[in-house]
Amino acid sequence: MDGAELELLTETFRKTMTTTPSGAALDAALTDLGWRDLLSEYPEPAIRMVFGLLGETGTHASLLNDVMGGGTPALPYAGGAWVVWSPSGPATTLDPELPLRTVPSGKPLPLAAGHRALGWWLLGTGRTMLALARIHALDRAQFGRPLAAFQAVRHRLAETLVALEGAEATLIAATDPFGSLLAKAAAGEAALTAARHCQQVLGGIGFTAEHPLHGNVRRALVLDGLLGSARELTREAGARLRAAGAAPRLVHL
Repeated sequence: MDGAELELLTETFRKTMTTTPSGAALDAALTDLGWRDLLSEYPEPAIRMVFGLLGETGTHASLLNDVMGGGTPALPYAGGAWVVWSPSGPATTLDPELPLRTVPSGKPLPLAAGHRALGWWLLGTGRTMLALARIHALDRAQFGRPLAAFQAVRHRLAETLVALEGAEATLIAATDPFGSLLAKAAAGEAALTAARHCQQVLGGIGFTAEHPLHGNVRRALVLDGLLGSARELTREAGARLRAAGAAPRLVHL
């Protein structure tokens, strides 16, 4: 798949996500577009594009189940919990929008592809928050000056951008389970950094239901915990390195 084909697919998927309600309707629409065939033939470009768009558009679909092998597998969650991505079930959901339902336990699964998928989703969510904060900083004025003219605001936006760019570089370089674990941790930390800084830039309006930032902040918090939070994955990575007594080369420069 060349660049032109990928660009065309990206626009097609973006239009579908922005015009179709999240959940079963979006699941069906993405299936009709050939999401599963795309995942089978071009797994990495498909994961990067589609999960990044989920973050960008603020939508959700049960695509993580496909990445994890199909069906409705039990997925590890932060704090030793287990969840399933299912639109129906007896358990309560962790979030009013995402159909993540708690279950008593689950079986170990290969998590590398899921880590990368969630990493791109978190990255897309973080970039959306940064865009919202940037627009607010350019449009809003205080003391006769645009918010963007204040150094403290610029620093918060710059730190957010650096965190997101670093996470993207880690995701692009992730080719094995350990690299994927680190990439998901980096993306989770970057999204949480974006949530913290962008909330500060927007101030009180960012907490209101009228502004879209609060939904992205909540989405970042929930997705960070799925398949292990940034804090937990960082600790796991450290434990592996201590046990091995050496650090692997993750990127060849």
